[in-house]
Amino acid sequence: MQTYLDCIPCLCRQALDAARFATDDEAIHMQVLRRALTAAGEMDMRQSPPAMAQKMHRLIGELTGSHDPYAGVKAHGNEYALAMYPELSRRIAAANDPLAAGVRMAIAGNIIDFGATSSVEDATIASHIEAAWSAPLLGNSVDDLRAAVAGARDILYLGDNAGEIVFDRMLIEQLPAERITYAVKAFPVINDATRVDAEQAGLTALVEVIDNGSDAPGTVLETCSDAFRRRFAEADLIISKGQGNYESLSDSVGDIFFLLKVKCKVIAQDLDCEQGSLILKRSS
Repeated sequence: MQTYLDCIPCLCRQALDAARFATDDEAIHMQVLRRALTAAGEMDMRQSPPAMAQKMHRLIGELTGSHDPYAGVKAHGNEYALAMYPELSRRIAAANDPLAAGVRMAIAGNIIDFGATSSVEDATIASHIEAAWSAPLLGNSVDDLRAAVAGARDILYLGDNAGEIVFDRMLIEQLPAERITYAVKAFPVINDATRVDAEQAGLTALVEVIDNGSDAPGTVLETCSDAFRRRFAEADLIISKGQGNYESLSDSVGDIFFLLKVKCKVIAQDLDCEQGSLILKRSS
């Protein structure tokens, strides 16, 4: 997906948010914002928003000296989601269709996204999780995913954010875990999950966890490692979580199921749906 004009203010807001997480020094905030505005003016709009954001957040790390300004946010997201895990897992197991319930919880967890918004309150997460049990699920049916999983020997699951990955665990527990590889980011960017978060979420005890070799807040394949690109190309089925992965992979070849909560008007327009929608969309 290309970058749209409405993405530019969002990317600049991300830059200022990250600078404020990194330091209280307003002089550095101003420096970051000025450099972000200059970078925005030089952007290649044919690239995806995560490709643009990758450059922005590298710049922020250089200017602030902080290469993981969202560390505290990520730790809290994991802790809060893990506190919810026992009860939500019980409800999934008791559901008429545990796979469908797991899909809903995984998508609902995508609300924990500090790229799409400046803050995500615990109460907001809880309300979105509860609403997801009965909200419409747009795109493909869970039965489409069920059939694709049944026919796949090698499933690559692309994670998105810390905290959210606990909700991914709830879905993976309804899938053949022995056939799943879970991918995280190699380096910190916004509140995207890395291996440390996967360990905290209990995923490393459940499935093979790899990193994609990149620091983009999505899956920008040209910036990923050779090893990850091979795994991506060889997978029979890809489960892609979140807006950033959708933005960077919506034009990619392969059998991909995109699972996301629509949190901005650009994605809503691209998917022809309302903001706030729960999406399960197959690429082919």
